[in-house]
Amino acid sequence: MGIVSPGFTGRRRSGPELPPGQYLTEDFPVLSAGPTPQIRPEHWEFTVTTETGEVHRWDWQAFTGLPQEQTVQDLHCVTRWSKLGTSWQGVSLDVLLEDVESAADYALVQCYGGYTTNLPVEDLLDGQAWIAHKFDGEDLAPEHGGPARLLVPHLYLWKSAKWVRGIVLSDTDEPGFWETVGYHEYGDPWREQRYAGD
Repeated sequence: MGIVSPGFTGRRRSGPELPPGQYLTEDFPVLSAGPTPQIRPEHWEFTVTTETGEVHRWDWQAFTGLPQEQTVQDLHCVTRWSKLGTSWQGVSLDVLLEDVESAADYALVQCYGGYTTNLPVEDLLDGQAWIAHKFDGEDLAPEHGGPARLLVPHLYLWKSAKWVRGIVLSDTDEPGFWETVGYHEYGDPWREQRYAGD
């Protein structure tokens, strides 16, 4: 992967609704490691692979035919910006995993472009996570992870992997891209879990 984009500047102000160390922005900054993958929906595929090797697969038509949810969520980036009240549409991970037989505790999220990130499976369930494909009522733009991205808003945004293409379930926790270079394994913004040891 390439060098991380240099970031942005934004209006800085804090409020009681923000996690510690965060400031509010009205923009939607674009930060990514490497170039933006261009994936046409007709070429998109999402898979869930269990710890026994069983693969569950959805193409775009099957994915968008699943029950859809609309959700409004606050986003918190480890680079310290927060954006409140963002509007999304997508499929809950509860729907995608409901027929998947697995006792795995961990998930490694895989993306077009090679990015990965890891999460506990329990953080993907109970209405906490979605594969989102619309933002503010419009198709999700490639720079924000379109055609589809993971959305796990209770963790720092690097866990909400852009250009998602699959999840591998496992009994063991395997660090993803940022976690292998010193970011926190979990990434709770309210506990400022930015880097390993926080």
